Amino acid sequence: MLDIYICVGSSCHLKGSYEVIKIFQHLIKDNGLEQAVSLNASFCLGNCTEGVAAIIAGENVNNLTASNAKEIFNEKVLGRIKYERD
Repeated sequence: MLDIYICVGSSCHLKGSYEVIKIFQHLIKDNGLEQAVSLNASFCLGNCTEGVAAIIAGENVNNLTASNAKEIFNEKVLGRIKYERD
């Protein structure tokens, strides 16, 4: 199971964390990854000045936005799952 934690603390909330979560939810569903990916909201991840913060498979990912969420998902989630399956 690949774990994703997206910060929903005050700073990240103001920077659009809920929109990022919605995009990730759709991407998980669209790619049939409901059984392979766990998407979780998290309070402060300690990177408040770095935009919407996340941890994807143990890796800190910062500056997530609605405009780059799909690109980050493809790289960090689909890329990792594809690598693990090969």
